[in-house]
Amino acid sequence: MKQVKKPVFFIVFILIAVFTYFAIAGFSTFYGDVETVHIRGVKDIRWGIDIRGGVDVTFTPSEDAVNVTNDDLEGARAMIETRMVAKNITDYEIYVDLNSKRIICRFPWQSGDDSFDPEQAVKELGETALLTFRKGYSGQLTGDQTYEDLELVLSGSDVSKATPAYDQQEHQWLVSLELNESGKEAFKNATEEAYGSGGRISIWMDDVEISAPTVSAVIYDGRATISGSFETADDAKALADKINGGSLPFKLVTDSFSTISPTLGTGARDAMAVAGVIAFALIAILVIAMYRLPGVMAVISLAGQVAGTFAAITGFFAFNDSFTLTIPGIAGIILAVGMGVDANVITNERIKEELAAGKTIDGALYIGFKRAFSAIFDGNITMLIIAVILMGAFGTPDSWASIILTPIFTWFGVSTAGSIYAFGYTLAVGVVLNFLFGILTTRLMTMSISRFKAFRNPALYGGKKKEVQTNGK
Repeated sequence: MKQVKKPVFFIVFILIAVFTYFAIAGFSTFYGDVETVHIRGVKDIRWGIDIRGGVDVTFTPSEDAVNVTNDDLEGARAMIETRMVAKNITDYEIYVDLNSKRIICRFPWQSGDDSFDPEQAVKELGETALLTFRKGYSGQLTGDQTYEDLELVLSGSDVSKATPAYDQQEHQWLVSLELNESGKEAFKNATEEAYGSGGRISIWMDDVEISAPTVSAVIYDGRATISGSFETADDAKALADKINGGSLPFKLVTDSFSTISPTLGTGARDAMAVAGVIAFALIAILVIAMYRLPGVMAVISLAGQVAGTFAAITGFFAFNDSFTLTIPGIAGIILAVGMGVDANVITNERIKEELAAGKTIDGALYIGFKRAFSAIFDGNITMLIIAVILMGAFGTPDSWASIILTPIFTWFGVSTAGSIYAFGYTLAVGVVLNFLFGILTTRLMTMSISRFKAFRNPALYGGKKKEVQTNGK
């Protein structure tokens, strides 16, 4: 068998410790009173309506929107839902009142929102306006002209998707556009004309210009990039989100809004957090008492698994949005940690059995990890399948889990429920991390530390013999 070198333990331990610290505490810098977040911590988690409350807002078509059909309202609802998902707002409710032509939305507060201003919260959905691409830009306008004097090239419905990207050669952030078939020819003609004259194509939300890039090439295939005006990844993502959310069939206005009180509140969240810390401490003591040195390795890996779950929820890096965490989502974390404990118990029991059968430390570790893997793999894969099914059944229709399971839910339909989706998400993340931390890192650290002479006593691994052994099975 291939031996793991001694320094591996220290490398893995330091990486887990540093990762755990930043996943919980985050990292930000200050320039005066301005804070720039580089790594999101636990304080940046977006809590669900059940924990922190949220906002209830009603949208109606604007006065100039005529002949609004039921299909138009459903299209607007789907676009608002897409905006929610783009911002990782999964705990939401959206209803369409076809009789009074209203769209009712309920969603949680932002992580850093202390003012509880519903009007400000509504703005987070992005402008409820029409997105248009037009020849020229506002700098060319004079007198009483408006943006409507610029020739229309595309509307938001012609854009398939927009994504932030990084140009490695130019070392700058940009936004990548992919057009539908409906917009390819029109955009080719517009860029051909603008490129020949050194012109621009501006992007508008109603009468507000949000970008006006200079055309640097003729776009034939419906794939284009917007560059030159983004200092950070956040800037590029903000524009991409606006473009993705701009294909409303008509303009919406806010008819009314109000606050939603949490069903449980932050007190319940804090109580669960304290209970979680106490439970983790008790589990750590029990695992170490039962399995000694491998138990210590298991606790370190479990800490890394919990930190990894928090990182997946917070978005970790500042240009990712925080996932919405609900009470069922916390339950998913707890269940995944339980799976992690189970994986380590199975492995350590196998190691003790091999030591009792007379194997050397190296042989017991090698065979113990090898024989435990199949049982751990079966249990975790089963749980992962369940989590994906929950995400597909209760997530939005355009989520990756729903797309994968489309053949199934075409027959049974989907039922969007953010709280259940959050449970599936945290469970799926925890199970995947269990493979990384509960199997890989535990094995690396245990096999590595067993190379030190001071840790060659079988009693440290659950065995009964105490004589010092040399390498070999």
